[in-house]
Amino acid sequence: MLRIIVAIDRHNQYPQLMAGRPTIRDVAELAGVHPGTASRALDPRLEGRISAPTAERVRLAARRLGYVADPVARQLRVRRSAVIGVIVPDLANPVFPPVVQGIEDALAEAGYVALVANTGNDPGRERDRVTALQGRRCDGYIVASATLDGTTIGRLTAAAEPVVLVNRETGDPGLPAVSSDDRAGVQAAMAHLAGLGHRVIAHITGPPNLSVVRTRAEAFRSSAERLGLDPGLLVLRHGPALTASCAQEAALAVLAEVPAITAILAGNDLMALGCYAAAQQAGRPCPASLSIVGYNDMPFVEWWRPALTTVRIPQYEIGQEAARLLLEQLGSGGHGPAKQILLPTSLTLRSSTGPPPA
Repeated sequence: MLRIIVAIDRHNQYPQLMAGRPTIRDVAELAGVHPGTASRALDPRLEGRISAPTAERVRLAARRLGYVADPVARQLRVRRSAVIGVIVPDLANPVFPPVVQGIEDALAEAGYVALVANTGNDPGRERDRVTALQGRRCDGYIVASATLDGTTIGRLTAAAEPVVLVNRETGDPGLPAVSSDDRAGVQAAMAHLAGLGHRVIAHITGPPNLSVVRTRAEAFRSSAERLGLDPGLLVLRHGPALTASCAQEAALAVLAEVPAITAILAGNDLMALGCYAAAQQAGRPCPASLSIVGYNDMPFVEWWRPALTTVRIPQYEIGQEAARLLLEQLGSGGHGPAKQILLPTSLTLRSSTGPPPA
């Protein structure tokens, strides 16, 4: 293929003419640097390795020539795919899209892309998705799988794959992880309800084999103890899933069994919505007869009637921190410290909570 280059001075004052696709050697020649220097200057994962004036000169040369990096060629050179596998249990759950967005944005800054696998909370499907991601030779994995059996994590760590966990606790100090401080979040919600005068409180949540369910249920009990609440007046009810319909069914049963309940802490905002429906069906208007607190602060809960009091978790920031932890692992060759980060939660007060009825 014929390539025509019109040379210019080193200050890049004149436009370039080129027939055919420009190469990194063309960029290097125009910028007056070695091709390896030009390649490093255009690799966002190596930002800061090349002096700022040289990097700017290379970027300007690339723009003048219309150079576009060949990701396949780069992957072959560095033996990396620049792809990160992201395993989530349920993309229909509003908590996960902001997490994934945070992951994607942080990875993009470093020149990586996310390949998202939605398992639907199905162990068999999760195994298949992990196998498929491993076949794509992902450089690392961010796992938001909620179950406590550890099968997926065990497969990845056994293969010496870099892994960061999201929104779950591991009990393994050797695994990097990012999650919200759920103990503090539940403590704040319980202190709010106790401060309003509630003493008979129910926690309606999902199956106990989920990490976040277990952590929040334990915090429900320990918070009540710190607040001096009678444990005999507390009700903990697990449902088969963290959904509105499961919460509605569980809340109706609990309110029928223990009519003295005046407040419910729901496992998440979707379950709070189910508790709203149960309260209406049971003739327990919220908050006059029954206060309800959610968890996650997903979009639009402020528009519910009544607007939902809920614990906010920093969903987008969790995704960003998880991506950064994984990039640190990749940069250190897997030899860096296994950081475990808890991001702060906050209680957002709205209209769904009030004093118990007289």
